[in-house]
Amino acid sequence: MADLVRVIYRKYDGTLHWNSTMRRLGEDEHGVWLGQQAGGTTRKGAGPPVTFECAHVTLFPRGSWWTAAFNAPPRRTALYVDITTPPRWRSAAEVTMVDLDLDVARQRGEEAPRLLDEDEFADHRVRYGYSEETVARATASAEWLMAAVAAGTEPFGGAHRRWLEQVADGDPGPHPPTGR
Repeated sequence: MADLVRVIYRKYDGTLHWNSTMRRLGEDEHGVWLGQQAGGTTRKGAGPPVTFECAHVTLFPRGSWWTAAFNAPPRRTALYVDITTPPRWRSAAEVTMVDLDLDVARQRGEEAPRLLDEDEFADHRVRYGYSEETVARATASAEWLMAAVAAGTEPFGGAHRRWLEQVADGDPGPHPPTGR
């Protein structure tokens, strides 16, 4: 099993979107968990690296239309969920999915999540020609996530904590190139 995993988000037209290399932490009933320590980087497309000031872990669930990033304090955004096509593992060292614009976020100290980027979803639905199935799956996932996050349904009730502890302290480790 690969220790480092390339994480590749694309847009519906195949354009490279957010991409990074993360460390495999393990799996549980919710899916595969990857993490980065503070100082880890990501890129938007082939743009310059963006450095994370806080550690974070990302959950890649099996067969679900989303991925979820859980951020360590003091980052204000505690949880950021991207509505995506189901993550597809091309190998043990690479996972890819299509970012469908809608996001669910919860700020630290707040219980109610917010649905973000509905305008971008509406615009890209037309621009990229999202299929009706894609629109239905994305919309249903957003509705489910809003309720699950608000209720603290796992994996949004604390399942991430043991994984975040693995990357919350220490040296950020290697930063392989992330552009493609």
